[in-house]
Amino acid sequence: MASMKSRGVEKIVHSLERSEGVGAKVRRSIGNHELRNFDPFLMLDEFNVAKPAGFPDHPHRGFETVTYMIEGSFEHEDFLGNRGLIGPGDLQWMTAGKGILHSEMPHGDIRSHGLQLWINLSQKDKLCEPGYQELKSSEIPLADDGKGVKARVIAGSALGVESPVYTRTPAHYIHYTMEHNALVEHKIPQGWNAFIYTLEGEIFVGNEAKEVTPHNTVALDNSGDGVLICTKESKANFVLICGKPHNEPIVQHGPFVMTSKKEIQDAITDYQLGENGFEGSRSWYSQIGLSITKADKR
Repeated sequence: MASMKSRGVEKIVHSLERSEGVGAKVRRSIGNHELRNFDPFLMLDEFNVAKPAGFPDHPHRGFETVTYMIEGSFEHEDFLGNRGLIGPGDLQWMTAGKGILHSEMPHGDIRSHGLQLWINLSQKDKLCEPGYQELKSSEIPLADDGKGVKARVIAGSALGVESPVYTRTPAHYIHYTMEHNALVEHKIPQGWNAFIYTLEGEIFVGNEAKEVTPHNTVALDNSGDGVLICTKESKANFVLICGKPHNEPIVQHGPFVMTSKKEIQDAITDYQLGENGFEGSRSWYSQIGLSITKADKR
């Protein structure tokens, strides 16, 4: 029996495949024309990429990218000298802040399948120093209610378990897996925006038990204390993501997200000139992206 007043379903958007990067395909949920700038979230992509496709050298400013691997591995390299591998179940929480230039490419012979979430930074944090929080799969807390519901607590808390990840923008990011005929109640702080992205199986959302199939984004309304989710005949897995909105202007130009057109123009100029956070970017190229960029041949 549900003990909370559940938020209802405001909108369901099916995520269709689209081209992104070089030769890559993604399913975009948040960030398409139907769910643009779901404050504080800018984008959620489900990627399923194999060589030779990928996401070679590109910049960011003004937000954070959260990469969560489901299967396969991704290699990462940036212009600050950081390079590493994100394997199955691993997490990389990257704060671009005032500027990052990096490359993200599939690693190994199997397809790289995962999710990348973009979280906006408040105006006061947009020009902070860039940085990383990385957790191996074994370091991500796992909660189990003993009744058919498990949760990987990527950020925030679920089922009494908390993540060690620091979130500049207060947020929950939970990967739930549920057996058939299971039920979970997830509390959502008042005023936060929340959505669900379904990966496998069918779930039923809210007190009205709205059916949702895979690769759909469920934007929740703000009417309750949290959300009630249950399964029936099939098992399911999905992510539930919620966060505190900044309620600030959002001005985006590709990989730059600021609060005014002037700040966007400053970001473009800084990147082109290699200044104010992009020092060294004009001469840098990644090693992992050379198969696509051929930058060493220029």
